[in-house]
This record gives sequence, C-alpha cells and structure tokens, in this order.
Amino acid sequence: MDNWLKTSVLMAAIVALFMVIGGMIGGKSGMLMALLFGGAMNVWAWWNSDQMVLRMYNAQEVDAQSAPEFYGLVAELAQRAGLPMPRVYVIREEQPNAFATGRDPQHAAVAATAGIMRMLDYRELRGVMAHELAHVQHRDTLLSTVSATMAGAISALANFAMWFGGRDENGEPVGLLPRLAVGLLAPLAASLIQMAISRSREFEADRGGAAISGDPLALASALQKIEYYAQGIAMPTAQAHPETAQMMIINPLSGEGLAGLFRTHPETAERIARLHDIARGVG
Repeated sequence: MDNWLKTSVLMAAIVALFMVIGGMIGGKSGMLMALLFGGAMNVWAWWNSDQMVLRMYNAQEVDAQSAPEFYGLVAELAQRAGLPMPRVYVIREEQPNAFATGRDPQHAAVAATAGIMRMLDYRELRGVMAHELAHVQHRDTLLSTVSATMAGAISALANFAMWFGGRDENGEPVGLLPRLAVGLLAPLAASLIQMAISRSREFEADRGGAAISGDPLALASALQKIEYYAQGIAMPTAQAHPETAQMMIINPLSGEGLAGLFRTHPETAERIARLHDIARGVG
C-alpha cells in the first residue's frame, strides 16, 4: 500500500508540473490542456511504460532455448521468491547493468546487459537478478517506470516552452527569462520527485535480494565489480534518456555535470557495507 501511495503522489506532482508548463505556454487554457494531457499520459504510462523502456534500450527477449543458463537462473530465483516467472530480456550494451520493469508481478520483466553477463560470475549475476526480483516483489517497478516516462515527457514539454514560448492568460507573449526558468527548472523538479523515493528503494531491494538468493555477499561482490567497470564504459541510451537512470542497479551515467549533482542511487560503498552486515546477521 505504501508504494501505491507513493505512486499516486508522484503522478499528482508530475501532473502539477504539466499544468505549470501549460500555463506558461497558453495561460489558463494551456493549464487545462496540460492537465488533460498529463492525466492521459499517466494512464498511458500505467499500461505501456514498461514496453516503451524496453524498446528504448532495444532489449531482446530470451527464453529457455536462446539463453538457457540466464533464463534458468531467473526461473530459480522467481520460484524462491514466490513470484510468477517474469519475461527475461538481454540488452546489447557493454556497460554492466540491469533493471526490472512492469506494472505488477504478473506483468514483470527483468533485463540485463550483455556486459554484466560477461563480467560477473554465475553467483554474482544471481545476486543481481535477485535484487531485481526484489523490486518486482516490492512493486517498485511500476513506480520507477512510470516516473521515468513522465520525467521524459516533462523535459520534452519544458524544452518546447523554453524555445517556442507562448502567451499568458492576458494574451501577452511570455518573456525569455520565465521561459528559461521553466525550461531549466521543470526537468530538475521532475528528477527531484524521482530521487525522493528512489534511494531508499535500492537499500530495500538489496535486502530483499539477499533474502531471495540466500547469498548477500554475492550481491556485494557484484556491486563492487559493476561500480568499477561502469565508470569506464558509457551507456549511450542512458545518456540520451537520463530519466531512466534510476531504474538501473547502478547509476549508468558518467556523473559529469548536472548528472553528478543529483544522485539517483545510494553510495555503492554503503550498500556493500549493509550487505556485509546482513551476511554477519547484523541489522
């Protein structure tokens, strides 16, 4: 129920941002149009955002015939977690990373990059996929995927407002400074909404993944490797769509510029320390 409340608050906040930008473009009528557009986007994202993100990353679905070891690993973990078997995808990216998506456990999907499958051993990869299944178990996937979709829409609409402007409720053209403010601040506000709930979810998914796999040190070892290799390997799709960064097990962005000012994930060292505490039976 807590995540349903968070999802509702997130959607309301995003719609409010739509209305602010709509008002900047077209006054009261623009606010009304933005409200209708934001509501429609929420409904669309609820049902379709998972497939949109998978297509964005050109994820390829695999099965027991095309990827027997990886598919079997996910199947074993899903059974241990008491979850329906999710759809399984591979992303042809070199950076080691993974994410889960879907509006509920019955419509879930997990995806891993080709890079993570090469760089981790079986035990470490099992720890990573247990983490992703914990997100499914906690119903985090709807929240993260909808927020990524809506944040992307906010950025696109804000850019439109900044470059093409509009008229206020009196029919007067909107000045350059207000347009620049909306164009810069609205995407940042959308990112802050995402980050308000994303960091604690990672800690809980680490804990849940450790329980599913029964091997917290495997995930700790995997996080250490992923952090090391991901810093030197770009993920072009994530760079083009930074709103999806919070879905990944490790932040896929380079950390330069604004991306480094707004962290979507807890510090990896702290996550590893907590997993070692779990392994020792502490906390």
